[in-house]
Order: sequence, then C-alpha cells, then structure tokens
Amino acid sequence: FKPEDLARLSAFIETCRKNPEILHIPQLAFFRDYIRLMGGKIPEATKCSEGNTAAADSPKDESKPTPAPGDVHMKEPESDESDVELDNDGVIEGETEPLPEIFQASGAEVSEETLEESNNKRSEAMAALSDGNVSDAVRSFTEAIKLNPGSAALYAKRAAALLKQERVNAALQDCDQAVKLNPDSAVAHKLRGRAYRLLGKWLEAAKDLRLACKLDCDEQAMEWLSEVQPNATKLEEHQRRKERRKAEKENQARRDRVKKAQKAQEEARKKADEEDRHTSGRGGGGGMPAGMPDLSDLMADPELMAAFTDPEISAAFQDVSSNPSNIFKYKDNPKVASVINKMMKKFGGSGGGFGGVGGTGGMPTDLGGMGFEGFGDDVASGGTPAKADEPKKDSAAAATDDDLD
Repeated sequence: FKPEDLARLSAFIETCRKNPEILHIPQLAFFRDYIRLMGGKIPEATKCSEGNTAAADSPKDESKPTPAPGDVHMKEPESDESDVELDNDGVIEGETEPLPEIFQASGAEVSEETLEESNNKRSEAMAALSDGNVSDAVRSFTEAIKLNPGSAALYAKRAAALLKQERVNAALQDCDQAVKLNPDSAVAHKLRGRAYRLLGKWLEAAKDLRLACKLDCDEQAMEWLSEVQPNATKLEEHQRRKERRKAEKENQARRDRVKKAQKAQEEARKKADEEDRHTSGRGGGGGMPAGMPDLSDLMADPELMAAFTDPEISAAFQDVSSNPSNIFKYKDNPKVASVINKMMKKFGGSGGGFGGVGGTGGMPTDLGGMGFEGFGDDVASGGTPAKADEPKKDSAAAATDDDLD
C-alpha cells in the first residue's frame, strides 16, 4: 500500500467510527459483507438509512403485521433491553474469588504515628505497582487501609490495582466504599465507571464517568467515557421510547375510562328521560285529578270501552266533565248509572272521576266511592238494563185522580 492509500483508508475508518450510519449506504454493501464475514456486527440503522438499504441488506420480514389504514392505536410490540444491538467488545465476567476486606473507620482520630505507618505501606504498594507486582501492591494497600480505614484515597488506590488484575467485583466494592467516604472523589467515580464498563453495565458506567469528568476531567476519564457513550446512548434512547410508550398507554387507558364513564352517564340520562316520558304518558287526559288511580286497567276492560262508544254514555260523561255536579242528573238513568257503578268497583271505591276516557274530562274528587245501587254491570256489558220501579203516588194524589175520573 502506498502511504497516501493508507492515509485515505485510515480517514475512512475514522469516519465510519464517528458516523456508523455511513456503512448503510448501498455502495458499501461489499464492505458490510466483509465485516460480517470477519465476525463483526453492523450498527443498527436509523429510520432514514433503513429506507435506502433495507431491500439491499436484508429480505423484508413479512411475518410482522402491517397496521391497517386508520388503525392509529395499534399496539407496538414491547422490546426488551436485550433487543438493542450493543458493542460488547471487551466485556468480561466478574470474578468469583473472595473480595478483599473492608475496614470500618472507628470515628476516632488516627494518630500521627499510625498515619505515618499507613503512608509507608502506601509507598510500598506504589513501588510494587511500578515493578509490576500487582498482588504485592494489593496486600500493601490493604495494610495501609487497615491502619487508616477512613481514607477514600487508599480504597481508590487499591481499586486501581484490583482492576489491573481484572478483579472488577472487588474494585467495585472498593470504589463504593471510597464514594461513601468521599462522594466528590473523581478518581473513585472514574474507576467505578471503568469497572462497570468491563462488566457491560453501560448505563452505570456512563453515569459514573460523566460525573468523574464533571468533578475533575482528565484525558483517561474522557477516553473511557467515549468507549461507553455509544452503547449508553442506545440504551437511554431505548428507555425513553419504553417510557413514552408506557405513558401513551396510560393516557389511552385514561381516555378510554373517560369515554366509558361518559357513555354510561349518557345512557343513564337517556334511560331517565325515557322513564320520565313513560311516567308522564301514563297519566290521564285533561282534567285528571291528582291521586287518580292508573286507568290502564280501566281502558283494558273491553266491556267498559264498548260502553263508552255509546253516544248517550259519551254525552253524559262530557256533560259531567264540564260540570261535575251534573252527575246527579243521571242517577235515574240506568244505562249511565251502571257504567258508573262498574267503574267505582274497579277503583275499589276510591275517589276520582273518569278523565282521559273516551275524550272526557275529569270527575270531581269529592264524589269518591259514589255508586248507584240497583244498577248492575249488565248494562255496561251490553245487556238490557232492568226497568226502574216507577215512583208510587201518595194517597192524596191518588184520591185527586179518582175524583177527576
């Protein structure tokens, strides 16, 4: 390769690293095939690039349902965090060996003599690290911590040595203790972020490394943050989408509950209106007195209804409706009196009149229980009414008549 060719290749790789979406353009299909052949993974394409490369890169998945037109509430499939394509290069499993001891500070002030001895052990540990003797360094740091257990810096130093041994769980423990002793320790947050990164806990790693850069930014913290940022961003976006779907689902459920409640209220209102109309419709015609019995049974009696078709009876009831006191005019009319008696029996002797029947008005309420004895129901049923006894003449009148003869 010529130097200029290598320079162009290096620039291309750097461009791909900063902008992985470029890998999805159709012209780089051969390069994508090469990456897959070498066991690599192509970062997930965004919606914009998916439209241009979906047909060239992979066959269309026809097994997924297509939303029907107008189906705006089609449920989106739930996706797990494992569905997010992550770059797990460099991730290791945590060790299973026992963790180093954590010494709790007694709260008493460390004497100068003890502090000096602790510093000597710290110096021995640093020298061992310089010589590459990591195990000796861990032991010396442990002795220094035992002498001065309230030092966050000593726990952070031992955590750095443990990371060199890839004892990430032990390093996490020391960093937790260091942060507990000094929440503003940038070194402790940086090392804990590194430990999380090695375990593949991208969100936790990004959180600690971002805080470390905020507290005391250094080149190593920025480099480690750049490693975890792509995966952390994907997971954060995934979490936001998940929370947004959850909120939309809750909002839709709330809207459905409101609609259901409104529908129930509307149905109840319509039912109440219908019952009111039905109740008002059951009342009699004009002039129906309050407390009048329900006339539905009366109007269902075929004999009475037939009687009201008689012009004489109808005229009598019209007369009484216009002047209730005229009822006494029909006491001696067997046809009308029999109908009155039958109606009174149906009402059980209750007061009231005959409003709403045959177009008549109301009867007086003070005539309740009125009936005319001697007149049966046979008139109302169409039979021939019994002839009423003629009134007897008194003896004086009879004598006068005889004298006239």
